[in-house]
Parts: sequence; structure tokens; C-alpha cells
Amino acid sequence: MARIVVIGAGVGGLATAARLAVSGHEVTVFERSDTVGGKLGRHVQDTPAGSFHFDTGPSLLTLPQVFHELFEATGAKLDEYLDLVPLDPIVRHVFPGDGPALDSCADPDEFAARIGAALGDRAAADWRRLWRRAARVWTASHRDILRRTVDSPRDLAALAWRLGDLAAIGPGRTLRGLGRSQLSDPRLRMLLDRYATYTGADPRRAPAALVAVPYAELTFGGWYLRGGLGTLADALLSRCLDLGVTIRTGETVTRIDAAGGRVHGVRLAGVHAPVPADVVVANADALTVYRDLLPHPGRLAALTDRSLAGFVLLLGVRGDSGLAHHNVFFPADYDAEFDAVFGDPGRGVRARPATDPTVFVTVADDPTARPAGHEAWFVLVNAARHGTAPDAVDWRRPGLADAYADRVLDVLAARGVDVRDRLVFREIRTPADLDATTAAPGGSIYGTAGGLLRPANRGPVHGLWLVGGSTHPGGGLPMVTLSAQIVADEIGPAW
Repeated sequence: MARIVVIGAGVGGLATAARLAVSGHEVTVFERSDTVGGKLGRHVQDTPAGSFHFDTGPSLLTLPQVFHELFEATGAKLDEYLDLVPLDPIVRHVFPGDGPALDSCADPDEFAARIGAALGDRAAADWRRLWRRAARVWTASHRDILRRTVDSPRDLAALAWRLGDLAAIGPGRTLRGLGRSQLSDPRLRMLLDRYATYTGADPRRAPAALVAVPYAELTFGGWYLRGGLGTLADALLSRCLDLGVTIRTGETVTRIDAAGGRVHGVRLAGVHAPVPADVVVANADALTVYRDLLPHPGRLAALTDRSLAGFVLLLGVRGDSGLAHHNVFFPADYDAEFDAVFGDPGRGVRARPATDPTVFVTVADDPTARPAGHEAWFVLVNAARHGTAPDAVDWRRPGLADAYADRVLDVLAARGVDVRDRLVFREIRTPADLDATTAAPGGSIYGTAGGLLRPANRGPVHGLWLVGGSTHPGGGLPMVTLSAQIVADEIGPAW
């Protein structure tokens, strides 16, 4: 039996802790905040009309089989803890102009039919052809990447990909390039481009292999958890406690002790004595690990390409909007948004708030989330990370957040959804707030921008492991949960 310390009680940390505890290890989790869940945050706003409840992080559960496997591996059934509600549409896409919206769904034939009805037969045929390619990419990725450690480019090169897999994955090709070659309708290309943002990346630079992301979402479905996605954190906490994991909230790990090529424990803020450990699992951004907890210039140097962040409005809205659960309102010029969010420091162009951004609106049809006759809106736009560097925006600058919130509401109004005179309240969350509340550097949601090779799960010293959205196999709830499985399997059972 190993003494294992887990740094961070996000989904990755809790899932790893539960798997290791059921394998016979002594597991302690240290979490800097007073609650568990990490980026799977929640907010309650009390008003005279009643209470509004928000998920402030992920709003969609995909690949539900990953979570079924997790709970079964720890001796429970997912359905005993969570109420999964399938979504149709998964996302409603509203494009520039006066054309029809496009509702995605988990039936590939039905979605192709919806594309045909909204965008024409040629667009539907294009999508079916792309879908066949996406299926090959997903199969190769799931088989060779998503459930094993990938520590270096050498590991990727050694994978036994067939020629057909390589042709589908298209090494060196971007997601934007794939869309242009496969999809004739610019609206479908816009829809595909958006999936690069699921990994925090610019579609003009993101690898074409990310076509597996929409495949996973639109093949296995999108789900809401009744009561909010935050109930997943509650369920994982319950499993951990039932399995004997010690959870210590409000305690900040300041350093990982390592000597002689292996870890020996961790140090806590305000505590002189170290906490001994045979294994340390860091559910923290890899940048935080290699800059602050266990400084490692070599690993740190590979983490400079940071992912995008998000600017969020939490809105209490009077009346019924008629919106779907998830809605995306696209701009006329998608490239201008990415130019703004990422900037071009090499040419002296700073990052800045996008003036005409894509707006993502979540409106959960859940009576526990809002008072009768009202809606709780989670509004998200892509944003540059917080900071003073050329590829960042200082979101603490006086007046900026309020002015940009006004701008986002104006953009929604211009796209036919004007709620400015129906607001009960608005709460603003900037990338600086995400940095402060979750220790995500700069508020970058996914750590580094998405690519085939993510920071390795295996640390540079024996006994150190990394899990979570900034590490392999990537961001998003199912990938984070798979990172926990990878690490727990590598550590192995106590017997």
C-alpha cells in the first residue's frame, strides 16, 4: 500500500483518488478552495424572485460510457448518483444572416438530414463524407492514444497506425484546412472550426485530428445532469469518502518535495512539517506544477502556447426565451474573433476582446435552476487569457469587464436575442476570476492550446503523475476522467 497525495479536488483528482483507493492505497486529497470540483464550479444568486443556480464550468457531458466505467470500477453504478438527461438538440447553431438554424443530434443519419434541410443536399453529402473520415480518426485515437500514456513525440511515432489511419488523421494538416477541403458550405466549415475551441485552440493552427471531437459528441450524444453538472463533483466526492479517501479542503500545496530522482511528499501553506508521500498526483495545470510546485525549466519551456480563456455572464432573465439548452450564435467574420483572442505578438499585434464574438448561451430546462417564470442564462464568449503579455488582456483594467459585458449583450440583441430589458441581474466572470478561483494560470481553460501531444502524465521524477485538462489526453470532462484512469492504471494496485 502506497501513501498517495493528490493535489487538487477537480474531476481528475477525485476520479484518480477513487480509483487508487479501491486499489488499496492510502489516499489524501488536498484542495486549496473550500469546495471540490475545480473548474466544475457552481454559483447561486438569490433574488426577490427566487434563487438562480448556475454551472460556471462545463455545461455538457459527453462520452457517458467513460463515467459509467469509472463508477463501476469503484464499485458503484452511475445511475445511483446522477440523473443523465439526453439532449436533442445537443447544440442549436445560429449562423449569420436570415437562414435557418441547425440543430445537432446524436443520430448521424438524422443530423445529415437536418443539414440537408437547413443547408442543402450538397452540404449533407459533404458532411457524410467528412463523417466517414472522422470515424477513422476517432477509432485510431480511442485505440492508440486516449487510454495510454503518451510521453513524447517518439511515443506517437511508435504507435501502430495503419496507413488508412494516418491518411485520416492527416499529420501536419489543420482543422481549418480539413474543413476547406471537405465542406463546401461556409456555415458547416464554421461549425467544424468551433470544435477547435473545445481544446482552447485556433482552428487555423489546431490539428485536423480534432475532427474526432465532434464525432464523439455527435455519435455518443450530449447529456445534461439534472440539478446541474456540478452534481458530478458531488457524486465523485461521495465515492471518495465511501472508499476511505481523506479530503482536506482549504489547504494549499506550495511545493512538491523531491530528491534523488523521486518524490518524498508535499509542503502545505502555513504548515512547517512536510506531508510524506510515496506518490504524488497533481491535478493542477502543468504550468503551475513546473513553475511553482516542482520547478523544471525544460518542461516549463514547452508550455508557452496557452489556450484561450472565457468571458462569462451569468444572467437572471424574466420570461421564456424559447432557446434550446445550448445555443451558438456565430459572427459574420469568425477569423476576426481568433485574430483578437490570440493576437499576433510576432507582428506586434496584441490580443484584445473580440468586438463581434461567437456567443454561446446555455439555458437549462431544469426547474431546480431558476424561479418559475424565469431563466438562468450562462453566456460564454472566447477571450484572451488574463495578463499583461502581448497575447493576453488585463481583465482587471477598470471598466473593461462592464464595458465588454454591455458589448456582448448588444451583440446578442443584434443577432435577434435581446434580453437587456428583461434582466433581473447580471454577474460577470472574467479570465482573471477563473485564475483566482481555480488557479488556472491566466484563466486559460485547457492549459496549453490543443494539439496531438499534450503535457505528459508521467512527471520528471519517479512517483510524480499529472492528471486533468492540461495534460494528456486533453481537456473536457471525459478526457480528464480518462487521464485519471491512465494514471491509476500506471500506478497500479497496492497488492
